[in-house]
Parts: sequence; C-alpha cells; structure tokens
Amino acid sequence: MVEASVVPGQRLFSQRGAMLAYKGEVSFTPSITGGAGGVMGMIGRRIANEATPLMTVEGNGTVMFGHGGHHVHVIDLTGDTLYVEADRLLAFDGTLQQGTMFMGSQGGVMGMVRGQVTGQGLFTTTLKGHGAVAVMAHGGFIELPIGPQRPVVVDPQAYVAHRGDVRNKLTTALGWREVVGRGSGEAFRLELSGTGTVYVQASEEKL
Repeated sequence: MVEASVVPGQRLFSQRGAMLAYKGEVSFTPSITGGAGGVMGMIGRRIANEATPLMTVEGNGTVMFGHGGHHVHVIDLTGDTLYVEADRLLAFDGTLQQGTMFMGSQGGVMGMVRGQVTGQGLFTTTLKGHGAVAVMAHGGFIELPIGPQRPVVVDPQAYVAHRGDVRNKLTTALGWREVVGRGSGEAFRLELSGTGTVYVQASEEKL
C-alpha cells in the first residue's frame, strides 16, 4: 500500500475502489476525464480501451491506497513522460497530463505484435509532467537503466513501464524462454533501446 497526502487546492486520481483508509476531510468522486488530458484524452482512452475507472480525490488529509495485495512502487516524474499500462496505475498526482500512445508508433509492426502477444493491448497510457505516480506489479519491482549502446532485453510478461527516450522492439527468441523464462514454446523478447529506465516486475503474472 502507499500513503498519499491530500492538500486543499490540489487533487489526486486513483483507481476506483483503491482507497483502503483515510484521515481528515477527504472526498472521493468518480472521474470522467481522468486527468489533465481533457475531453480528447478521454476519447483517446475510450478508443484505446483504456477504460480503467478512476476517482478524483480532494480535500485535506491522508489517504492509503492499495489493490489486490500487489506491490506498489512510486515513480517521481520531473517533466518527463511515463509509459505504463492503465490497469497498473494505482494513483497519481492530478497535475500530470494523461494521454495514450499507440504502441505501433514505437517499434513499428512489432510494437503492434507485442500488444497482441502480451495481452497488454495496442495502446499504453502516458503520464507527463512533475508529480508522483504509484504503479502496481506482482512480486516487487526492479529499475533497469537503458543507455546508449546498452539496450535491455525484457520478458514481455514482466514488463511494467518505461520512461525516457526509449524505443521498443519485440522479436522472436526461440529457445530463450525455454532456458531463462516460462512459456509454452512461443518465445518472444522485448528489447528497449535509447536512454531511460524500464521497470520490471519479479513475476510473469498479469494483474
């Protein structure tokens, strides 16, 4: 779980039903637009099937969030963009601009294949600006730096999110999953290159 401070004049967004406990004068209302993306952001998310329901959290107090017993990791954004699946978002600052990105625009056709293979969908949620994001995963997180001439290869099922100037490419790797991963014979690997960070969970289970 994660504890977040709510102060007058500012708001948070969280998954509906993620509030575990709170202290103070805090209100929770369903969110239609779900962030600073406005109406177009809402339309984009509906087209993208990014329909994870959100609630707006406002007031003066402290709120504890959690969901399904999943591990929670807080990522602090300093003007950059986080790419993360919508169902992994637990809570985030209302100052962050939310949108969607078509995965085919990163990695071309292989980006689209990745969505079909992993079940994560063809679109990914983006959060941009200055603020904190609480992200969920199975079994804990590890942050792997991506640098020039230092790409990182990830099991697609263990991928959680990434940030920075990063491109992704899904390739087949026959024999790779049989040696170091868990699969049913179809082997794929997600290669991330550029400059940034990828967040990997210690499990191949979906949320």
